[in-house]
Amino acid sequence: MWLVGRSTFFSLPRPAVVSIRTLSSISLSREPPPCAAFDDAEFLPWLRRKSGVEISSSLKIGRSEYGRSLFASRFIEGGECILKIPHNAQITPDKIFPRFNSLLGDNVSDIGRLALILLSEEKLGLASDWAPYIACLPQMGKLHCTIFWNKQEMELLRSSSVFHESVQNRNCIKKEFLALISALKDFTEMTGSLELEKFMHAYGVVGSRAWDATKQGLSLISLIMMVILKHVYSVMMTKRSQRLLLTGTMPLVLISYGKFSNATLLLDFGFTLPYNPYDQVQLCVGLPQYDPLFSNKVELLHRHNMPTTSDTTGPDGARSSFTIKAVRSTDGRGFPPPLRAFARVLSATTCQELENMAAEAVKRDGRLARFPLGDKNKEVISHRFLLSKITDLIEEHISAISLLDTKCIGCYQFLHRRKLAKDLLNGELRILHSAASWLTHYCSTLSA
Repeated sequence: MWLVGRSTFFSLPRPAVVSIRTLSSISLSREPPPCAAFDDAEFLPWLRRKSGVEISSSLKIGRSEYGRSLFASRFIEGGECILKIPHNAQITPDKIFPRFNSLLGDNVSDIGRLALILLSEEKLGLASDWAPYIACLPQMGKLHCTIFWNKQEMELLRSSSVFHESVQNRNCIKKEFLALISALKDFTEMTGSLELEKFMHAYGVVGSRAWDATKQGLSLISLIMMVILKHVYSVMMTKRSQRLLLTGTMPLVLISYGKFSNATLLLDFGFTLPYNPYDQVQLCVGLPQYDPLFSNKVELLHRHNMPTTSDTTGPDGARSSFTIKAVRSTDGRGFPPPLRAFARVLSATTCQELENMAAEAVKRDGRLARFPLGDKNKEVISHRFLLSKITDLIEEHISAISLLDTKCIGCYQFLHRRKLAKDLLNGELRILHSAASWLTHYCSTLSA
């Protein structure tokens, strides 16, 4: 066992040359275990040749309980620059083959362009300048972002908004793939091997690892991408201080993913946390087409910067989506004011009520229906409507979680993704319970 004194959390700076500096002193006794994979042992020498920048011999890549990790074999002072990664050691969209770039247009995003670069370099095999880096990236079937889940696995997420977001993400990637195929149809040496499954995998690799760290936009930064450790996120989230005393097989560099909910972590990175303090729930609320004041309400909402989208899948004529975070029982913080405003507009039964709301918005701060309705009865009705929506979601989540344990397929992939789904649904259920509790208390107080 070896000891790491102080670990480093960092966010990438903007310049083209990325520098990694420690936030505090770091010490490490004993060497990390030898790398089992050839690509690990060869990576730092390759990066030294590729970048033209001297890399400290104190840095080594090894395996820890968190996977591939970066280690130091000597004491490192706080604030010391331990590594510089110039632009030529980063894969950026501007490195796409010029003959392809002019054909792609705006239908292919920077992520799609980086995915195409990865596929092009991967096809070159050992002849590619990036071969050691590409060899370290996840192989097909090793990513757990929800765009890779099959139908049976996706059913585990049916009660969460992640289900629909995953479908949308997959459709967007397919559109980019078709745009690529169309643009590169004359380059059979490329399109001959360009398959949707491979493109989606490359897209997932880029989407979960690219940083907006340079003036060129998104970038795959060779060494940093190797030391992103998804489990480290859970270590960081459970501590108040950024300086941690870490013992055991811990890496030197810990990268913060940011304050993301399990929904975002699962969608973009393919992992979750058992208890995530940043969890949130997307709640969709609809405005029925049969409402006599439907047009008036939609016009009023749009006029006050509360847009709706047309609903083509259900009885509602228009819908809006709102983000609910953990709701404090004392002041209701975490429950979005725009959602309460939407419910108040929805509860109106006369044009006069809508006109009163509009007049009040002009008189106060310009925001529509942000204050309790003068008629307490109407205020209770509007919030009980929200409570019924949230109660329905709670029941759906409880039912989905209970079904998770009945679905038991032996393969590791399904069992792992079932655990991810359970973390997601349990986190959302906690948020929904907090919202329901506050709404119940609010309505009871008004009624009393």
